[in-house]
Amino acid sequence: MHTCYCDGTGSPEEMVKSAIDKGLTTVGISGHSYTFFDESYCMQKAAVPRYLAECRYLRAKYFDRIHVLCGVEQDYYSDYPTDEFDYVIGSVHYVKVDDEYIPIDESIEILKDAVEKHFGGDIYALCELYFATVADVVNKTDCDIIGHFDLISKFIEREPLFDTHHPRYVAAWQKAVDQLVQYDVPFEINTGAISRGYRTSPYPNEEMIAHIKAQGGRFVLSSDAHSTDSIAYGFDRYSEELGVRS
Repeated sequence: MHTCYCDGTGSPEEMVKSAIDKGLTTVGISGHSYTFFDESYCMQKAAVPRYLAECRYLRAKYFDRIHVLCGVEQDYYSDYPTDEFDYVIGSVHYVKVDDEYIPIDESIEILKDAVEKHFGGDIYALCELYFATVADVVNKTDCDIIGHFDLISKFIEREPLFDTHHPRYVAAWQKAVDQLVQYDVPFEINTGAISRGYRTSPYPNEEMIAHIKAQGGRFVLSSDAHSTDSIAYGFDRYSEELGVRS
């Protein structure tokens, strides 16, 4: 869950109270880690101590109704320490090319421009770099959960920039899975893009989920909620369909 400390809309207490109303018994608040090269969406350095203190206050206040965990969604390129958080979600939101950090989930136009500027029009070269970075996310962030594994496909249902069945795309994500499963860190099944209207299926897609399962990978459900109404979005459906822990 993201709050007003980063790019969410609700306060931590509003999110916790909504989670209680939805019948959850444990909830994790996970602010976006500070990224020095892009402060538009993340927690500010000066705000992190307040974020930690507020989460701890809420844990004590609602201890008899819900267990509150204070986490962080640590971007691959963030250098902010994670020692004080209860858990870490490791995510890749950018690829780095020629000292430029390119956001891969901000807009279709940014992706198109990046492909032309840095990859000679080869969209699969961008995808390959993205998944090569994702393959290293556990090593880099020491995370407890692997965040939205195929985030680069966020806009695929709106505009098919690439073919998710293309041999190069498949080879890239399969190689990343094969590296990541060795860490025995669960992949999140993320319903956030569904609740926000970008996709009709979670990250990762069904083909990827099947491959991860075949490799012995584990899963945990995540709504990646940015507002109170999207907390636990789709959990009933996907916990039953996929047999994962919510």
